Amino acid sequence: MHPDPGKGIFETMLVVEEQPVELDAHTARLGASLQTLFGAAVPVGARDDLLAKVSGVPLGRVRLTVAPASGGLAYAIAVADVDRAAVFPGWESGVALRGVPAPDWAGGHKWADRSGLERLEASLGDAVPLLLGEGGAPLETSRANVFAVRGGALTTPPLDGRVLPGIARARTIEIAATLGIDVRERNLVLADLPAADEVFLTGSVRGIEPVRSLNGAELEPRGDLTARLAT
Repeated sequence: MHPDPGKGIFETMLVVEEQPVELDAHTARLGASLQTLFGAAVPVGARDDLLAKVSGVPLGRVRLTVAPASGGLAYAIAVADVDRAAVFPGWESGVALRGVPAPDWAGGHKWADRSGLERLEASLGDAVPLLLGEGGAPLETSRANVFAVRGGALTTPPLDGRVLPGIARARTIEIAATLGIDVRERNLVLADLPAADEVFLTGSVRGIEPVRSLNGAELEPRGDLTARLAT
């Protein structure tokens, strides 16, 4: 899966009562990627136009895409509805993961070209792809970062260029620190997930999502730690 850089990068935010959640953090991440990839800043006017687009939206998501264009960068903004039940879903709506080899995966930027990921998602039906890097190490899913809970501590893959520096990932780590929960950023092996007390995903629209199964095998039900962090 090698995305086309010419299609640019994007940010997706949850909108609650006309406000994009974590707008500053998303704008900063977008700006960092644009500077690294194209040597440019977030286009002037993009933030104001985004805020205008979400006016009147009680619950939804907004996507800001920025791509190379003649003479610089162009941006597009799209707003869509969100099912309230999909935001911080319960165990009954937990995710089914399916491991997929992706030894050359590099997810440090949110590429707008998701054609490869979309084909992969379509091929798996209701399951969400869990991208497995070199040696079969779990990196992230096609839409979220991964956390495993064991012995009261959280483990998540490090930001080594292969994993998106997720906004919800960062907030989860911050919240864990305030609760006195140990967080370990280290490489996982696939066996860590079925052996975990709890497994969950973090993403900007869905928040914290419990994982119910991996490769067809049921995992432990969502426990106290996932619920505390979600709350």
